Amino acid sequence: MLQIADVVARYGKTQVLWNVDLTVNQGEIVALVGSNGAGKTTLLKTICGLMPISSGRVELLGQRIDGLPPHTVVDLGISQVPEGGRLFPDMSVRENLEMGAYPSRAWGRRTEMLEKVFRVFPVLKERQRQLAKTLSGGERQMLAMGRALMAGPKLCLLDEPSYGLAPLLIAEVFRIVRSLRDEQVTVLLIEQNVKHTLETADRAYVLENGRVSLEGNCCDLMTTDYVRKAYLGL
Repeated sequence: MLQIADVVARYGKTQVLWNVDLTVNQGEIVALVGSNGAGKTTLLKTICGLMPISSGRVELLGQRIDGLPPHTVVDLGISQVPEGGRLFPDMSVRENLEMGAYPSRAWGRRTEMLEKVFRVFPVLKERQRQLAKTLSGGERQMLAMGRALMAGPKLCLLDEPSYGLAPLLIAEVFRIVRSLRDEQVTVLLIEQNVKHTLETADRAYVLENGRVSLEGNCCDLMTTDYVRKAYLGL
């Protein structure tokens, strides 16, 4: 589904990503974990076309997408849920969802996609006439994820979906992430909550100081001394 090969990225003269390699196969949930400042969000920006790469390649289903504008990347099948959701607060829940269907290939299917989103997030159907700013934190995160699904993505990029949520809501968000697989959506999950992430994903990459330091099956990574000490507090 997604192939990132030898990617280097810079902010001005400051190099942020160092020869990053990452693969996401169709139907997988792949996690990218690491501390603040590790380069996780920067890597997402390179995938979405929001930040140019200095060298390397980014491919979606074998097609090179680095250098393409963000709207074209969305048209090709990648949706992103940014950290904090970035909703339109003074628009209704339904209007926020319809904004997610702006790609031409998705607009004609918006009624079908709304039904799909309401199946995954039934609370949004109940709240569809409410303004986004009146929702709870958990409901806002559901709305942000639902808006991303409205484009009918092949690959969904989730940036810190548990950010700022209470523990019970965090568990619910990760349950929803797992349910996306049932909707035939492949997921690249960026998170600092390493325990929940490794329990949810199939495989994971550990990004430190802009470099991939570890990768592998999540069950295997959870048993390594380094991950247990550095990220799980064990």
